[in-house]
Amino acid sequence: MQVADIHEEIRSFLIETFLFGRNEELTDDTALLDTVIDSHGVVEFVVFLQEHFAIQVEDDEVNTNNLDSVNKTAAYVQSKLAARSASVSA
Repeated sequence: MQVADIHEEIRSFLIETFLFGRNEELTDDTALLDTVIDSHGVVEFVVFLQEHFAIQVEDDEVNTNNLDSVNKTAAYVQSKLAARSASVSA
């Protein structure tokens, strides 16, 4: 899966789920945690990432370095997918 596809799927989920279709409020670098997503929404966001991309999000990975913008989340998902792919090919 390409980074652009991951990026777009994350963006679409956020707009539909948390912004009720108002995409003008979401840039690629908008801080998500505590602005777009509240503490309850974080759980929903993590479940989406795990189910949609078939990755495991560890508790210590739920932080602003990984999930605080569309760009950061897409990069995080891509790294999880790449690590899974590397372990399968090894």
